[in-house]
Amino acid sequence: MTRFAAIDLGASSGRVIVSDESLTLTEVHRFPNGATMRAGALRWDIHRIFHEILYGLAKAGPVDSIGIDSWGVDYGLLGPDGTLLRDPVSYRDSRTEGVVSATIDRLGAQPLYEATGIQPHPINTIFQLLADDLTDAATMLLIPDLIAYWLTGETGAEVTNASTTGLLDIHSRTWSHDVARKAGIPTHLLPPIRHPGSPIGVMTPAHAPEACCRDAFPAWSAPVVAVASHDTASAVIATPAATDAFAYISCGTWSLVGVELSAPVLSEASRTGNFTNETGLDGTTRYLRNVMGLWLLQECLTTWGSPDLPALLQSAEEAEPHRSLIDAADPSFLAPGDMPTRIAEACRKAGQPVPRTKPETVRCILESLALAHRNAIADATALSGHQVEVIHLLGGGARNRLLSQLTADATGLPVVAGPVEATALGNILVQARAAEKVDGLREIRTLAHEFHSKYELA
Repeated sequence: MTRFAAIDLGASSGRVIVSDESLTLTEVHRFPNGATMRAGALRWDIHRIFHEILYGLAKAGPVDSIGIDSWGVDYGLLGPDGTLLRDPVSYRDSRTEGVVSATIDRLGAQPLYEATGIQPHPINTIFQLLADDLTDAATMLLIPDLIAYWLTGETGAEVTNASTTGLLDIHSRTWSHDVARKAGIPTHLLPPIRHPGSPIGVMTPAHAPEACCRDAFPAWSAPVVAVASHDTASAVIATPAATDAFAYISCGTWSLVGVELSAPVLSEASRTGNFTNETGLDGTTRYLRNVMGLWLLQECLTTWGSPDLPALLQSAEEAEPHRSLIDAADPSFLAPGDMPTRIAEACRKAGQPVPRTKPETVRCILESLALAHRNAIADATALSGHQVEVIHLLGGGARNRLLSQLTADATGLPVVAGPVEATALGNILVQARAAEKVDGLREIRTLAHEFHSKYELA
């Protein structure tokens, strides 16, 4: 192995993580992230994010290559001169209300699903673009591709992230210009598709936003390599699986629950079962269902003033089981703000006892997530025919021992928790393969297993 840097961007924090010769990961810089209301929408402060990335790279020191991953669906629009028109809007903004149903009425739910394999969620890029002002836009870049453009000057769309947009042809894995035209989205906005492991360019300050960032560039340079830039795709790559008979739960702000397949499932039962087909490494399909995830807990903690989480989880473990349950996939939980009240109202409407205390609310969330995990895995196996012998719970949610145990109890299957840093590890392992230090997905999984057995963060 050589030395690689992973830029790993999440909805609540970003990190720069570096690997050494022994595949030890060191977090050299972490910074908070979050969307705020500005200019009439819930927006990401993308210039601050980029400045933090540059600070992290400078702190990391010279590396052999750099890879970037982030959450999906959100994007920035470049004007004809290559400048960003405005800060990207968060997928949690309400601007797509009404857009989904109007688009489905025009295009048809089943034809759209058969073309793209993606469920029509309000967060999808296709609906965000339809709600946007595209008048002066020349190019649309998803978040990791926007960062790569500012680092190298090269535009493109990495395929695993492009598959979340609702605009990628699930069969050819190129842009579906037919879907774009029928939806009313100009096809010139869609940049060339690139694949994990392909070179993007060499880091240079020439294309960075001058106002905030050019002076912050590190004194050294390195190639930027396309990785599986959707964070879930990177996490699934780093699943420490010994066989193919596994399910994964990439658990953080969202729980992405599914199985890895060789081909998409595009049946009507799959569509009505709320399953999506996203692209993985080497043409694999991430067949999954989106569940709201630990966002429910994060928003409760924010409302409660950030109490001691370990103590709260201990109290939740001792709380009465199965007292209150909610539908953890309910889109009413998508927006930020006063989650405890919304959970209480959902329980009331469902005829469930309303949680009376913070531990009861936490128990309600985690048991509801565990049941949602069980249902998603059961449905995925039934619809795909893929057998599951073990569940790998990846990402930050792997730190939540109670959630892992509740998921094992609900499914009746063993749950392997971790790696916590699966996303950064998958990012780095694709860079290693691009550098010809690793050969194929099976060897990547073997290294992920060894990593998980020994250590996660130095």
